[in-house]
Amino acid sequence: MLKPGHLHAHLLAASPELRTNPDKVIVLVKSGQIVAAAAGSLSFEYRYTLNIVLLDYSGHADALIVPVLEWLQTHQIELFDNPDLREKSFRFEAEFLNKHTVDLSLELDLTERVIVALANPTSVQTATRYTITHIDEPARVI
Repeated sequence: MLKPGHLHAHLLAASPELRTNPDKVIVLVKSGQIVAAAAGSLSFEYRYTLNIVLLDYSGHADALIVPVLEWLQTHQIELFDNPDLREKSFRFEAEFLNKHTVDLSLELDLTERVIVALANPTSVQTATRYTITHIDEPARVI
Protein backbone atom coordinates (compact mmCIF):
# COMPACT_ATOMS: atom_id res chain seq x y z
CA MET A 1 0.00 0.00 0.00
CA LEU A 2 1.46 3.29 -1.09
CA LYS A 3 -1.30 5.84 -0.46
CA PRO A 4 -0.99 6.04 3.37
CA GLY A 5 2.65 7.15 3.10
CA HIS A 6 1.91 9.54 0.24
CA LEU A 7 -0.90 11.28 2.13
CA HIS A 8 1.13 11.43 5.34
CA ALA A 9 3.99 13.16 3.50
CA HIS A 10 1.52 15.50 1.78
CA LEU A 11 0.00 16.58 5.11
CA LEU A 12 3.43 17.18 6.68
CA ALA A 13 4.42 19.32 3.69
CA ALA A 14 1.17 21.30 3.91
CA SER A 15 1.23 22.04 7.65
CA PRO A 16 4.10 23.77 9.47
CA GLU A 17 2.67 22.53 12.79
CA LEU A 18 2.71 18.90 11.67
CA ARG A 19 6.10 19.26 10.00
CA THR A 20 7.51 20.55 13.31
CA ASN A 21 5.73 17.82 15.30
CA PRO A 22 5.35 14.79 13.00
CA ASP A 23 4.68 12.54 16.00
CA LYS A 24 1.26 14.25 16.26
CA VAL A 25 0.17 12.31 13.16
CA ILE A 26 -0.92 8.69 13.47
CA VAL A 27 -1.73 6.76 10.28
CA LEU A 28 -3.83 3.60 10.49
CA VAL A 29 -5.39 1.29 7.93
CA LYS A 30 -8.75 -0.16 8.98
CA SER A 31 -11.22 -2.55 7.40
CA GLY A 32 -8.80 -3.69 4.71
CA GLN A 33 -9.86 -6.04 1.95
CA ILE A 34 -8.04 -7.68 -0.93
CA VAL A 35 -10.23 -8.03 -4.00
CA ALA A 36 -8.93 -10.31 -6.75
CA ALA A 37 -10.88 -11.25 -9.87
CA ALA A 38 -10.73 -14.58 -11.63
CA ALA A 39 -8.94 -12.92 -14.54
CA GLY A 40 -6.16 -15.45 -14.99
CA SER A 41 -3.61 -13.40 -13.06
CA LEU A 42 -2.80 -12.57 -9.46
CA SER A 43 -3.64 -8.86 -9.93
CA PHE A 44 -5.72 -7.41 -7.13
CA GLU A 45 -7.05 -4.27 -5.49
CA TYR A 46 -6.50 -3.04 -1.96
CA ARG A 47 -9.68 -1.56 -0.45
CA TYR A 48 -9.40 0.01 2.98
CA THR A 49 -10.28 2.87 5.25
CA LEU A 50 -7.34 5.14 5.93
CA ASN A 51 -7.59 6.73 9.36
CA ILE A 52 -5.35 9.71 10.05
CA VAL A 53 -5.42 10.92 13.64
CA LEU A 54 -3.99 14.34 14.45
CA LEU A 55 -3.26 14.79 18.14
CA ASP A 56 -3.34 18.12 19.98
CA TYR A 57 -3.81 20.00 16.72
CA SER A 58 -4.02 23.77 17.23
CA GLY A 59 -4.64 24.92 13.66
CA HIS A 60 -7.94 25.31 11.88
CA ALA A 61 -9.46 22.13 10.40
CA ASP A 62 -9.58 23.86 6.98
CA ALA A 63 -5.78 23.83 6.92
CA LEU A 64 -5.95 20.00 6.87
CA ILE A 65 -9.14 19.38 4.90
CA VAL A 66 -8.03 21.43 1.88
CA PRO A 67 -4.70 19.57 1.46
CA VAL A 68 -6.54 16.24 1.80
CA LEU A 69 -9.02 17.29 -0.90
CA GLU A 70 -6.10 18.39 -3.07
CA TRP A 71 -4.43 15.00 -2.59
CA LEU A 72 -7.67 13.14 -3.34
CA GLN A 73 -8.04 14.95 -6.68
CA THR A 74 -4.88 13.17 -7.84
CA HIS A 75 -4.95 9.90 -5.88
CA GLN A 76 -8.65 8.98 -5.56
CA ILE A 77 -10.51 11.04 -8.15
CA GLU A 78 -13.63 8.87 -8.18
CA LEU A 79 -14.53 10.27 -4.75
CA PHE A 80 -15.36 13.51 -6.57
CA ASP A 81 -16.89 12.04 -9.71
CA ASN A 82 -19.16 9.38 -8.18
CA PRO A 83 -22.08 10.90 -6.21
CA ASP A 84 -22.48 7.82 -3.99
CA LEU A 85 -18.79 7.82 -3.02
CA ARG A 86 -18.70 11.60 -2.63
CA GLU A 87 -21.37 11.44 0.09
CA LYS A 88 -19.73 8.87 2.34
CA SER A 89 -16.04 8.30 1.58
CA PHE A 90 -14.45 11.16 3.55
CA ARG A 91 -15.47 11.39 7.21
CA PHE A 92 -14.12 13.00 10.36
CA GLU A 93 -14.49 13.10 14.13
CA ALA A 94 -13.13 15.69 16.52
CA GLU A 95 -12.52 15.78 20.25
CA PHE A 96 -12.09 19.33 21.50
CA LEU A 97 -9.47 19.15 24.23
CA ASN A 98 -9.66 22.83 25.21
CA LYS A 99 -10.18 26.21 23.53
CA HIS A 100 -7.02 25.83 21.46
CA THR A 101 -6.45 22.17 20.59
CA VAL A 102 -8.35 19.27 19.13
CA ASP A 103 -7.75 15.60 18.38
CA LEU A 104 -8.99 15.21 14.82
CA SER A 105 -9.63 11.88 13.11
CA LEU A 106 -9.99 11.77 9.31
CA GLU A 107 -11.29 8.65 7.57
CA LEU A 108 -10.98 8.07 3.84
CA ASP A 109 -12.16 5.05 1.86
CA LEU A 110 -9.32 4.31 -0.57
CA THR A 111 -8.41 1.77 -3.21
CA GLU A 112 -5.13 0.82 -4.89
CA ARG A 113 -4.85 -1.36 -7.96
CA VAL A 114 -1.92 -3.75 -8.24
CA ILE A 115 -0.99 -5.55 -11.45
CA VAL A 116 0.85 -8.84 -10.98
CA ALA A 117 2.47 -10.38 -14.04
CA LEU A 118 4.48 -13.55 -14.37
CA ALA A 119 8.08 -12.45 -15.02
CA ASN A 120 10.09 -15.65 -14.66
CA PRO A 121 7.96 -18.78 -14.60
CA THR A 122 10.94 -21.03 -13.82
CA SER A 123 11.87 -19.20 -10.61
CA VAL A 124 10.74 -20.67 -7.31
CA GLN A 125 11.34 -17.37 -5.49
CA THR A 126 8.26 -15.18 -5.44
CA ALA A 127 10.34 -11.98 -5.55
CA THR A 128 11.85 -12.89 -8.92
CA ARG A 129 8.91 -14.81 -10.31
CA TYR A 130 6.46 -11.89 -10.54
CA THR A 131 6.52 -8.28 -11.60
CA ILE A 132 4.33 -6.23 -9.26
CA THR A 133 3.20 -2.77 -10.39
CA HIS A 134 1.07 -0.31 -8.46
CA ILE A 135 -1.13 1.50 -10.97
CA ASP A 136 -1.59 5.27 -10.83
CA GLU A 137 -5.10 6.60 -10.73
CA PRO A 138 -6.57 7.48 -14.12
CA ALA A 139 -6.36 11.15 -15.04
CA ARG A 140 -9.54 13.17 -14.64
CA VAL A 141 -11.44 13.63 -17.88
CA ILE A 142 -12.71 17.18 -18.19
